Amino acid sequence: MLYTELLQLWNESVHAMDNKDWQGALEKLEQITEPTSHTLFNAASAHLCLGQLDSALKALDLTIVKDQRLSVAFFQRAAVMIQLDRLEEALSDCVWAQKHLRGNMVIDYRQLGLRYKLYSWQVLHNAAAVYCRMDQWEQARDILLSESQGGNLEMALDSILREEIFAPLLVPEGVVFRPRKKDVEQLKQRDFLGKAKVISSMIPNDDFGGFEPLRLQKPGYYQPKVDGAQESRYMCLAVPYMARGPGQLTVPGGSKVFLFEDQDKDGMATVIYDGQRGLVPMSLLKPANIKMTKGKTENTLPTGIPLPPGLKPPARPQKWSRSAAPTLGGQLSSDIAPPSYSSATHTQLPPPEPPNYTADSASNKDDNSVQEAETDSVVVKVHYTYTVALSVPSTISYHELKEDIAQQLDQPASSLRLRHKKHGSRLLVPLEWELEAGRTIQEVSEAGRTTLWCQVEDSLRNHTIRYQMVALYDYSAQGPEDLEFSEGDTIDILGEVNEEWLEGHCAGNIGIFPSSFAMRENENFM
Repeated sequence: MLYTELLQLWNESVHAMDNKDWQGALEKLEQITEPTSHTLFNAASAHLCLGQLDSALKALDLTIVKDQRLSVAFFQRAAVMIQLDRLEEALSDCVWAQKHLRGNMVIDYRQLGLRYKLYSWQVLHNAAAVYCRMDQWEQARDILLSESQGGNLEMALDSILREEIFAPLLVPEGVVFRPRKKDVEQLKQRDFLGKAKVISSMIPNDDFGGFEPLRLQKPGYYQPKVDGAQESRYMCLAVPYMARGPGQLTVPGGSKVFLFEDQDKDGMATVIYDGQRGLVPMSLLKPANIKMTKGKTENTLPTGIPLPPGLKPPARPQKWSRSAAPTLGGQLSSDIAPPSYSSATHTQLPPPEPPNYTADSASNKDDNSVQEAETDSVVVKVHYTYTVALSVPSTISYHELKEDIAQQLDQPASSLRLRHKKHGSRLLVPLEWELEAGRTIQEVSEAGRTTLWCQVEDSLRNHTIRYQMVALYDYSAQGPEDLEFSEGDTIDILGEVNEEWLEGHCAGNIGIFPSSFAMRENENFM
């Protein structure tokens, strides 16, 4: 089948679903002889709108056979399994959906044509719905306590406390995979040569009135007359600025930004930087010096949104060597093809053991001590290679807390390092610096809850952390000695190689990186 034919039928089925003509959309999709995972997912959505659960399940089975790492397909199939009362298989699909999130809190499928964001808490919500139907209320509660984000989790927790079964979450009706707009536009036939048009006649006294004489044109390219930065909307940031609230941008010092809107009552101005629009203090902005010449423009910026900054690293140091640093934490096993419930199209594989969502410390409490625990205890969520939640006394010491977490993670307490984020900061601060200053775990928590990040720090035993920085951009390793990190990561600085390169530690690895890819916050934690 030609791709243009598939694209035409796919586009017509999407228009039918926009008009809520589910049967018409299915008729178009059934004409596709070589369906893709996206068209099969759309067929399953149409069957669900018609109430045909068995047909929707078959379409989702074929979708997963086509794309065995499509997390949203596992999420959708788990919800259908719950409605069909196939609870064990639904729980397995929740496990696979969580696995293919690859540790991310959210996956945005907009680039694939699906206007939907799949959040990790939605998968846990459906897993808890399965446990409720199995009468395992403690398991359901522990799963929801391991995830603190998501507006619907509070309602689900209330339902569990009342031992009421709640409905699973589904991809909304009409939200389907759409073909790319550029590909659809290419389906229309175009006349590249055009039609002949008479512009003059050689017949004397011809009354043809469509002719217009040529107009004289002066050669040259005209630029707008701008004297420096008097009329320019481009501004320069005097000092680096780190975002401290919603809608604000993190901008390095000296960067040029486009002033989109003037300052508001809070003294914040709306600017465009690196393709993003956000707020920065107006007091930090000064006019950018844009020079114009007669021949060509030097150091000019494009009209409108500035281009992203160049991420080319500076010249590499001549000689630098380091000992091999071990990788921290456990590694995920190689991906295994997920099981399919369609035996006619895919061989069924034995599913691996599902991850343990439960928190051991929260399963042995008596019902009579719940109210007392709420006032004298703090719920601590710990991010490791997996996430656990435990309840500890509010007056617990740092070493006792470390011992409890080490027991939960089955790791020696001497090799663990605990960190947390201060309010309004993106920097991960070691927890021992906070608690050794005389503070308790209750003071660094909010509403009786706190979130910690845990790492095994064997590679730092022979190193000293001088200070910490926050990554401004993603950096991919250019050599075996480089340190790779992502935007927003906290980097422990161990030393300075030269003026342009630093030696640091991030996510269990030690290496060098360009200093221009990270910035140091004003606060001094060392």
